[in-house]
Amino acid sequence: MPVPAPTQLDIVFIRGLTIETTIGIHDWEKRARRPVVLDLELGCDTRRAAATDRIVDALDYDAVTRRLTQFMGESRFDLVETLAERCADILHDEFACHWVRLSLNKPGALGAGVDVGVIIERGHRAVCAETP
Repeated sequence: MPVPAPTQLDIVFIRGLTIETTIGIHDWEKRARRPVVLDLELGCDTRRAAATDRIVDALDYDAVTRRLTQFMGESRFDLVETLAERCADILHDEFACHWVRLSLNKPGALGAGVDVGVIIERGHRAVCAETP
């Protein structure tokens, strides 16, 4: 059952998360792992964590990082679009992020100094009106 959207939407971010994975359509890309860089913006309500100062009430960015590292380390995809979508699914389903903005960068994909990637946004960024 989906978690109801919070009345407040705050953003927890993780930038420059570099993870080794197998990604690409060319045979040479399928033979070697390469770094992929993620920038994440994760929509959640942080008020409870702020009030309690307890990690159990927060979006644990260490747990997020470990989960994505584990997933991408075991994965093989042809397209950055597919990998980005699967990562967004994990963030939504396993970490109850109501909104995700994910930038996936494949450094050097088209040669030295040329990066390619995708930016996706999933979920609802707008917040619900609070009831009195």
